[in-house]
Amino acid sequence: MDTSLFRKEVLSELEGDILPFWLSLRDPSGGFYGEVTSDGNVLAEAPRGEILNARIIWSFAAAYGSLGRKEYLEAALYCRDWFVSHLVDHDNGGVFWSVSFDGAPLDTKKQLYSQAFAIYAFSELYKVTSDKDDLEVATKLFNIVERKFRDFANGGYLEALSQEFSPLDDMSLSAHDINADKTMNSHLHLMEAYANLYSVWPDPFLREALMELVRLTCQKIISPSGHLYLYFKNDWTVIPGATSYGHDIETSWLLLECAEALGDQRLTEYVKPYCVALGAAGNEGLLPDGSMMYETLAGGSSDRSRQWWVQAETVVGNLWLWKYHSDPEGLPRALSCWNFIKTHLLAQGEWYWGTLADGVTPDLESPKAGFWKCPYHNTRMCLQVLNLIIS
Repeated sequence: MDTSLFRKEVLSELEGDILPFWLSLRDPSGGFYGEVTSDGNVLAEAPRGEILNARIIWSFAAAYGSLGRKEYLEAALYCRDWFVSHLVDHDNGGVFWSVSFDGAPLDTKKQLYSQAFAIYAFSELYKVTSDKDDLEVATKLFNIVERKFRDFANGGYLEALSQEFSPLDDMSLSAHDINADKTMNSHLHLMEAYANLYSVWPDPFLREALMELVRLTCQKIISPSGHLYLYFKNDWTVIPGATSYGHDIETSWLLLECAEALGDQRLTEYVKPYCVALGAAGNEGLLPDGSMMYETLAGGSSDRSRQWWVQAETVVGNLWLWKYHSDPEGLPRALSCWNFIKTHLLAQGEWYWGTLADGVTPDLESPKAGFWKCPYHNTRMCLQVLNLIIS
């Protein structure tokens, strides 16, 4: 496949399938519906997660910024209004984890991960609205994170706090995750969010915090093997966990993007070897059909399911290896994974969650839209392809 066809196919998928699906999920009463089953059944009264809504805002704002279609901006603003009314904790600060379909708080804990994605969403929205209220949401959340979550003694940030920002016994991000004081995943996406905010708000304190996150990623989170450590105690003692190939390949390009946001050439050159090592480590999970398996567990067994987000990050990460690290096989690997996505994940309206371990059978038990199934990884993949592949 030539690169012009690759670009054409990805643009068609983004504008003909992914974004129209999410546009159709607007609730006439406000916001977006919280869940859609694998067969397209909308669960109108399903709870609504902060991650889903923040990623909807980011996706439509980013799509509008790249493609300029008015309906994308309208969708981002429609989601923003409901988000600010119901997911922002106006009494204590920060954002809730989830609310009911009609906006009543459900899980009120303050997960670092969710604060990060709200910062990411509202800083992206500010890029296309220039609305100071959007920037204010992001900067207030930044200040909350720095005051409440940052561990100045040991470095990094605490994983979660209560609604009033007191300690929690269970800080785990999901049922899949270990209960840990600090995690790779939350630090990765906070770094991403801070880089995005810095692009529109070059505050000196933000700059220092972002530089520290880049440094911590290289010195604490990336292991000598090139894979990421996933979980940590408060003092950065590693808690054994799985090998997450999707996070390895995702971090391989986000780390460079975040370093470049600071405009410091020495820092950019410093992180590049780490990015190459992460890319190589992530690609250890590649399978003969061009896809990437989910993870290898701490005990040595492998989860060979092909989740949608892992495949999207495999495409982007390998394009960055090709474009910025002179890896001649990066582009063929990205194209091979795209061919897998086309064959096994595309469905009418959004992608399947993934396939089972055989790489063929769709995962029909998992939703097309929900707390985690959002238009973030695949929309971002499409926009990255359009940016990296110049027609």
